[in-house]
Amino acid sequence: MTLQRRSQKLRATLAHMPASAWRRVALQNVSRAYRRPRVMDEQVVLTGSEGPMRQWTGTDLGHAEPTLLLTNQMRRAASTLIERYAKRLVIDNSIADGIDFCHMDAWSSAVAMKIPCDLPLTLMASSLYRRLGAQVGRGYEEAKGPHIFRDFIDAVGLITLTDHEIIVRDQKRAHNPLLIAAGFANTDVAVPWLGNKRLRLIFG
Repeated sequence: MTLQRRSQKLRATLAHMPASAWRRVALQNVSRAYRRPRVMDEQVVLTGSEGPMRQWTGTDLGHAEPTLLLTNQMRRAASTLIERYAKRLVIDNSIADGIDFCHMDAWSSAVAMKIPCDLPLTLMASSLYRRLGAQVGRGYEEAKGPHIFRDFIDAVGLITLTDHEIIVRDQKRAHNPLLIAAGFANTDVAVPWLGNKRLRLIFG
């Protein structure tokens, strides 16, 4: 199952489809605001494909234009296909968000560079942002990486190294109380790669 590109010809065809060509389906197993999309099922033959494919078109899914899917699942219910793709899209969006924000090649492409360690590091960074958001709470559990970075990470601070400690003093910021409430002011952990010095965070 994959997305179908919306060509100008396809857009024009869909715009002139009669209302009778569409039907409503109810989504049961997805958490989303749009649960009763309009759908249209067709069989199409693509150049180079063996036999017909199923083209599924959906509207009222929260997008400005129809969503088109191509699949070789000819007998599954349309609602089942939508639910399956919606779950997969959550994973795709999560990876895309991490690549778009954390990836070293983000400005040129949303496709990870072909370096064995690059994609794992990208996903690790994205996971750390999600963990930070989950620990802070208050709606940040669902926040994207750029939002968390802007509110908590993108700041000026003073780092002091002593014989036994690494003291990070953050500047005064409106969101510091959230970090203090989440317990970050009580941070006291050893950093193995810095001679087991203890890390302390001070806010304001």
